[in-house]
Amino acid sequence: MWSPLAILAILFAALSLLTFLAAVLALRKRKFFGGTAGLLLGLLFLSLGALFGAITVGIQGYRGLVREEVAALVKIQPLASAGIQRPLSAGGRRRSQFSDRGDEIYVDAHILKWKPIVNFLGLHTAYELDRVAGRYTRLEDEKSKPRTLFHLSQEKPVNLFHLRQKYALLKPLLDADYGSGTFVAPTNSPSSRFACRPAGS
Repeated sequence: MWSPLAILAILFAALSLLTFLAAVLALRKRKFFGGTAGLLLGLLFLSLGALFGAITVGIQGYRGLVREEVAALVKIQPLASAGIQRPLSAGGRRRSQFSDRGDEIYVDAHILKWKPIVNFLGLHTAYELDRVAGRYTRLEDEKSKPRTLFHLSQEKPVNLFHLRQKYALLKPLLDADYGSGTFVAPTNSPSSRFACRPAGS
């Protein structure tokens, strides 16, 4: 199903094309004022279409944070190499498997908090899992033993989270935060599961 943003991107792209064609016809008839106005209006429509298209691409992979829900399920299985194999199912859609080191596990997320001014476009607070890491409970182990860190977020042509952190001019539209969380120790059973829930900063 098409999102409102994708529909707006296509609509403004079509309007820009029609406006450019009308401007060219006006210029050929030596109507310079109408042709120039048409070109400027076409550029405006094209810019709006590109903006909505970029946002549509940039929010791919994000999930709405509108209620309490499970963000990821982690199944933990000890390995003979003193590591821990952890298949992770993120939001029931994608699965990742990794061998982790440490006594505890941590999953963090990128959170986009859209301002009320753009909520009518269907943009609301959303999150994307970013990384998972292991940690040792003993400080000596943290200093001497191998550390592990795995990337979970998707690569995108337009990364809204990083763009918001880099450019303050996007502040009226959205805030970009890291989800709060804590390290969690699995149970002592040979195989255990626990759920991760997103939380706003």
